[in-house]
Amino acid sequence: MSSEMNLGVVHYAIEPGSVELREIQRPTPGADDIIMEVKAVSVCGSDLHQWHGTQSWPVNFPVALGHEFCGVVAEVGSNVSNWKVGDRVVSETAAVCDMYSPMSRQGLYNLDPSRKGFGYGVSGAMTKYVKVASRLLHAIPKNLSFEHAAMTEPCAVAYSATIAPGRVRPGDRIVVMGPGPIGVLCAAMARIAGAEVALVGLERDRKRLEIAKGYGCEVIIGDPTEWAKAVDGLGADGVVDAAGVSTSLKIAMNVVRPNGWISKVGWGPQPLDFSIDPLVQKNVTLQGSFSHNWPMWERTLRLMATGTLDVAPILGGVWKIQDWKEAFEKMHSGEILKSVIVPE
Repeated sequence: MSSEMNLGVVHYAIEPGSVELREIQRPTPGADDIIMEVKAVSVCGSDLHQWHGTQSWPVNFPVALGHEFCGVVAEVGSNVSNWKVGDRVVSETAAVCDMYSPMSRQGLYNLDPSRKGFGYGVSGAMTKYVKVASRLLHAIPKNLSFEHAAMTEPCAVAYSATIAPGRVRPGDRIVVMGPGPIGVLCAAMARIAGAEVALVGLERDRKRLEIAKGYGCEVIIGDPTEWAKAVDGLGADGVVDAAGVSTSLKIAMNVVRPNGWISKVGWGPQPLDFSIDPLVQKNVTLQGSFSHNWPMWERTLRLMATGTLDVAPILGGVWKIQDWKEAFEKMHSGEILKSVIVPE
């Protein structure tokens, strides 16, 4: 079995454009692992960053890309008793972590300093077979398709950034900065929690903003100040920064109300060029949000399975693995929110 070769979308060097389709060997499971036959893998913005060589994280070259994925169990390790061949499963992303570290012992293994994820730390799922630690698996509800289940990970990111801290309350007014996949999903999560939501983007984001309207969101091109302060002049109860650029945090500090909160989920390596004193003056909580853990995944899967969270509007198309570049380009251009690749 281990000698079988399959096609994979491989990131092989640090130079921009160093991604290509290669033959890679089928992995062999360790005692606590399973081998998943991948049925669908969703493209993430981080995959696009690695394709363009603009990532701000170390990559263990060469690796197959892909960390948003699902499929069926094809093989089980000798210690695995809670999963069997044929089970429909979706995987979390913390491929390697120390389950005995202080953070992991609190259930916060997503914050373990030794954590390595699929697609950069270890080989990911843009191929037919991937090795997955059995602790990462969740059962896919019967009524959830593989194409939709592959998007559980970004939904869990949005759940963590928006709901998991317990900040959004019914009747809140929430501003979400950045209408990428995570921003749109954060807006959808805030709506599920009973908030009024405005999603903010630029002129070039109109197609993405239209999708957000389907979730009942107000959409704003440019400055959200007027919407944020429309009720009593004080600002929004909370702001989710899913854009990541310095300007979005500056705007967030301006439109959040005193004693409000800002959840920062978007990455942005550039330094700030402004004072953050408004955080002090307004008594504002600034919360970073990274990754997710087991209970967030379970709740997200229930939201999807019950139809409370409909991810169909997010999915822009499905491509065979041979057409990976078109799937990447469609997302990069902003024409669609999410591409899904089906390995063969």
